[in-house]
Amino acid sequence: MILNAAMSLDGKISTKNGRARISSPEDMERVQRLRASVNGIMVGINTLLTDDPSLRMKIETDGPPPARIVVDSRLRTPPGARLFSFPGKIIIGTTVGAPVARRKRLMDRAEIIAVGDGQVDLVTLLEELRDRDIRRVLLEGGGTLNWGMLESGLIDEIVVAVAPLVIGGRETITLFEGDGIEDMSQAYRLRPTGVERYGPDLVLTFKPRGAGR
Repeated sequence: MILNAAMSLDGKISTKNGRARISSPEDMERVQRLRASVNGIMVGINTLLTDDPSLRMKIETDGPPPARIVVDSRLRTPPGARLFSFPGKIIIGTTVGAPVARRKRLMDRAEIIAVGDGQVDLVTLLEELRDRDIRRVLLEGGGTLNWGMLESGLIDEIVVAVAPLVIGGRETITLFEGDGIEDMSQAYRLRPTGVERYGPDLVLTFKPRGAGR
């Protein structure tokens, strides 16, 4: 599981209206090469509803395109979302209690995997993906899904492009949202493993050590 994101210097991954392209063209090329190295690309439902990403490849690859995976506890994925406009496998991870009517309207467009009550069980979802030979996943989630994955110990690598921008805003989404921690002893420690420059952006790579380590 590789978390890839672009953020401003103040840690924002969008503007206050939810739409932003923060990466430079040079960094976007890097992201496309990274997408070509995985067999799954994952986003959360908030990212899907706000940005309507296609998650499609923009460079040619030898094999099939990566599966497009949406984590969507209540099956709010619109049948008209852009990701349905391009060929390739689409998987929606949801809960066992998701509305049946919503499941029916999406079943002919995507494979539905129901794991967990109330919230998607991320650990079980990744096990289900592994059973489908999706073993290298690029996480392009919003702050909520990013936090859930980190909290569950499911992220193997974090790659962040830091753009020379300041966005600001008390309510603007940051790289990690969720409940956060109460004390610095609970902070998730990271081991820096690389620094590169793509155009004006600094791309930082880390390996998570875990909470409080």
